[in-house]
Amino acid sequence: MTLDAIIDKQSVLASLKAQNKKQLLLELSQTLANRVAIDHRLIFETLLKREKLGSTGIGQGIAIPHGKLAMLTRVYGVFARLAAPVDFDSVDGQPVDLVFVLLAPEHAGADHLKALARISRLLRDPSVVAKLRGTEDPEGLYAILTEPAASPATNASAA
Repeated sequence: MTLDAIIDKQSVLASLKAQNKKQLLLELSQTLANRVAIDHRLIFETLLKREKLGSTGIGQGIAIPHGKLAMLTRVYGVFARLAAPVDFDSVDGQPVDLVFVLLAPEHAGADHLKALARISRLLRDPSVVAKLRGTEDPEGLYAILTEPAASPATNASAA
């Protein structure tokens, strides 16, 4: 599964403004709702429920909020580069400025895990993260996220 199968250019936000974690998740829920035709409140509640289990802030200023919804037919994502970092209760205590939200169907166990693994690997690559932080337009961010090196077929067995 490549990232261009999960996100499109309209799913990349270049300088999202949010005051806190809840507002950030609400904004991202609204963006996802426009793509998947599901009420943003349901998406927001799903993401909040997952956050209560433990923060999806993985460290280094990165968060990967995710959840599952029965009415989805495939995996969807939204990426945001924040205008200013927000506290996200991350594992390292650092504020977050790069966020990739992932929504999957209830029955998408393997696809959901593969997508999470791919995104996690990508966002743990220091060169990719530096490019994302240094790019201010949505098209450039989309290109970085979906470039062939970001989704190598040779690493598919590592997922």
